[in-house]
Amino acid sequence: MEHAKYEILQDDGTYYGEIKECPGVYSNAPTLEKCRDELEEVLEEWILIRVYMNLEIPSHIEKI
Repeated sequence: MEHAKYEILQDDGTYYGEIKECPGVYSNAPTLEKCRDELEEVLEEWILIRVYMNLEIPSHIEKI
């Protein structure tokens, strides 16, 4: 999660978070706390899917 980047979207004031090193790992929520929680869940699912499909998990991601 230390690689996560967050921003407030100007059009609706919600929070957007992503981990660029993990394609498809992003979230959007009304509060920063909710955005972080959702991003962590998405990251966990991303890792589980990659393990299940026997895909490589980059070594720098394993330290997240």
